[in-house]
Amino acid sequence: MAKITLGGNPIETVGELPKKGHKIPDFKLTATDLADKTQNDFKGSRLVLNIFPSIDTGTCAQSVRTFNEKASQLENTKVLCISKDLPFAMGRFCGAEGLDNVISLSDYKTGNFGKQFGLTINNGPLETLHSRCVVVVDVDGTILHTEQVPEIADEPNYKAALEALQ
Repeated sequence: MAKITLGGNPIETVGELPKKGHKIPDFKLTATDLADKTQNDFKGSRLVLNIFPSIDTGTCAQSVRTFNEKASQLENTKVLCISKDLPFAMGRFCGAEGLDNVISLSDYKTGNFGKQFGLTINNGPLETLHSRCVVVVDVDGTILHTEQVPEIADEPNYKAALEALQ
């Protein structure tokens, strides 16, 4: 279990993020058009998985904005913004903000993504939501970089995630 904090108060996740050098676990998520998406839908692209508790918080929204801006500068790279928010909420946010360089995906149906990646919050006020993480994946599905953000209210290290793709 990863030990993280929310406002300085300790909480933990159900496991640990997959390790650098390993293959990305299989996943099935829901897009804003309610279509199922799996890792096979993104084969041949480098991926930045921007994972967070809810689009309706300031830090989560900022991470989507920042990765949206940076994604337009990266070749053959897709940014997947993943939470347990309903696909409608994610679509509404990105539409209102004019964000079109990210792909919003939801784990609302089963929560299996969070469990497979070991990032579901296990206790505390955000129990069952996803912790704030970044996973960077190469075109062949190999994990190049992971970050479990220690304090949920903090933004991820964008620079480290993007440098993993250099």
